[in-house]
Amino acid sequence: MPRFATFALLLLVTLVPACEKAPTIAPLPSHAVVLAFGDSLTHGNGAPAGQAYPDVLAGLLGRTVINAGVPGEVSAEGLRRLPQLLRNYRPHLVILCHGGNDLLRRLDRRETAANLAAMVEQSQAAGADVVLVGVPEPGLFLEPPDFYADLARRVGIPYEAEIVSSVLDDHTYKSDTIHPNAAGYRRIAEALHALIRKAHGI
Repeated sequence: MPRFATFALLLLVTLVPACEKAPTIAPLPSHAVVLAFGDSLTHGNGAPAGQAYPDVLAGLLGRTVINAGVPGEVSAEGLRRLPQLLRNYRPHLVILCHGGNDLLRRLDRRETAANLAAMVEQSQAAGADVVLVGVPEPGLFLEPPDFYADLARRVGIPYEAEIVSSVLDDHTYKSDTIHPNAAGYRRIAEALHALIRKAHGI
């Protein structure tokens, strides 16, 4: 190979980073069970019954979606609650949207991150794929703490980083300072539906 061509090839390899493959999940069969696990954001506080994001997502996916949200729960409590639900429902997919109450109460972030990681591990050990949803911390700029993205990157799972922050940053989609209204929950469901489709779940 001519020296110029060799140099060009080396330059190309140096300058063009390898494309990272986006995390994927297994396709959801028609009888699949999806476990939406979290706190009040999953339960649907601020919206009428039947309009929480898991209810809307069930219609979008055409699959059973279990609403396993408990208002006020912190991640340590969720970690203790999750194993029984995994045994009861044997979900194909777990949507993990947790940690918001830890942030509101200013609990130790390292413990919150460890609890979320343990929930992902429990879900995967039970045979379920996991989609992670970032919850923003209180403050002027509504952004999830870095430990959400770090966890998703480390274990290679799909991650929705923006939708909850986007909804809570727009008063037209909020029922109060920390909860969406029905329109806000629909936006969350639509974003998760798009993420699941992108990850080849349907």
